[in-house]
Amino acid sequence: MLLDKKSLPIVAMEFMNDVHMEDVDIINELFELVLLYKKEPSAINKAKVDQQYKEWFKHTVEHFKGEEEKMQEMVFPPYPMHKGEHDNALAAMDDIFRKWQESGDIMILKTYLIETLPTWLNNHIQTMDTVTAMFFKTGMSPCSIH
Repeated sequence: MLLDKKSLPIVAMEFMNDVHMEDVDIINELFELVLLYKKEPSAINKAKVDQQYKEWFKHTVEHFKGEEEKMQEMVFPPYPMHKGEHDNALAAMDDIFRKWQESGDIMILKTYLIETLPTWLNNHIQTMDTVTAMFFKTGMSPCSIH
């Protein structure tokens, strides 16, 4: 297991927490498939890694879309900054997958999942998502002056 649900930050909106828990399940499954492929490289195991990565990417697109639609609906002041973080994360995920496809080196995925993703995910939830969830709940933004 790569990510532990118990150590994931919790935000003020349950729908966001639920999606984060789904993320953890998908990422942990991907990580297990990466480890399996590293141990037993085969076309079948590569296909499993690819399928799970694509599932994670699709889920992440939907995850971000849901937050972004709610931010726009509620006219969240720092929407452009939060959306930019989402766009950067998707670009990084796309880039990592492309590098994996081109090289066939599973360490590209393994390193990204171990060294980059957990830190980014925790930081994003603790900062962007925490502020956004509080705005969703209260209508107040720390970016506005009262």
